[in-house]
Amino acid sequence: MSQPPAPTTTPPAGSPWSAYRGIPLLHTLAGAMVELSETTGLDSFALPYPPETQRALDRTVLACLTRGARPPRSVPELIAWCRTRPVADWPLDLPPDAVSAQDTLLDEDSGLPTELCREWALRTADSAARLEDREIIHTAMRLCREADDPVAYTNFRRLLVDQPVLTSAEAFHVACDHSLAPVQELIGQIYQPAPAGYRRRGEFATCARCRTLLVPVDATDWWCERDYCRRLGGPGIDRRLDADETGTLLQLGRPLRQFVTWPGRAEAELERELHRLGLQVEMWPGFDAYDLRLTFPDGGPVWAVDVKDWAHPALLGRHATPVRRAPGDDEAFWVVPGHRLLDQPDYLRIFNRNRPPHAKEPVLLTDRQLLVRAGRQLVANQAVRDA
Repeated sequence: MSQPPAPTTTPPAGSPWSAYRGIPLLHTLAGAMVELSETTGLDSFALPYPPETQRALDRTVLACLTRGARPPRSVPELIAWCRTRPVADWPLDLPPDAVSAQDTLLDEDSGLPTELCREWALRTADSAARLEDREIIHTAMRLCREADDPVAYTNFRRLLVDQPVLTSAEAFHVACDHSLAPVQELIGQIYQPAPAGYRRRGEFATCARCRTLLVPVDATDWWCERDYCRRLGGPGIDRRLDADETGTLLQLGRPLRQFVTWPGRAEAELERELHRLGLQVEMWPGFDAYDLRLTFPDGGPVWAVDVKDWAHPALLGRHATPVRRAPGDDEAFWVVPGHRLLDQPDYLRIFNRNRPPHAKEPVLLTDRQLLVRAGRQLVANQAVRDA
């Protein structure tokens, strides 16, 4: 005779995340949704389900039964939960900062994985995809170091930020760019043909804000996979690309788009704002020791800045590590784009609550806070000069 499920208990306040049974399940769910979307598609899958998807369903059913809740009865119903039901409303044992009240794993409009879902899958899951973006960046660093060519590395980073999509003609131009010589073979590997699902009636479109490919969601509308672009309203279209004229259209893989291109757009905007203040800005110094090195005029201080465009402040806090300062750097900061606080007003507090006890650095600021602090530093420098 089967035994009733064991009663569950919530870990006491302040317990580590490892004490919560829902954390591994959330990893599994996020990984399953990403895998399903990138292999068979979330609306066209068929039996047998991918192993990670079946595992996610089985573990969700068990978690629901353990807590006396009705479970999803099938993979389609599980996907419906991920699309329409905030994770905070699932019968999962999760710590307070694991998700916010509105977080879902799939976007309700497009049905595609949200940025939060991909952060859980790619930043915390035990999979090869988890470190794909960092492995590519580290390979570029190594190749450029071996060639003693820091300019090639900077140009590589700018390429990924400014041109996440390449037509055949643009790809040929990049292949002939001698300033990228150490990383040409790597570039050929990280740009892949754009899936047909991004095309509608023989046409692709790119976002005017982040320059990545838009996703057609119905007969007329386009959807940008970046949260920030969607929050600003309907996507502006930067380029309409006729598939018959562009040749093979190439795009960066999703991990690079999310963890390199999109933060890079924020880095580039911050670079422009700091230049307007009159600061000297070096991008990705020391083969990407951090993102921006700010040098104040007339012998002023030098700041090291890393931009972290993460949707999930608790995950970011758990990854907090000191900035790798170079000799001569006076202060170091992490910077999060201010738009992240529109969805999470407590973003900075949640980050600080979840940083490891030993990680006294970095100080996390919004981009606006950094600009205000830089302006005050310039005023202080001027006062010293005038004294």
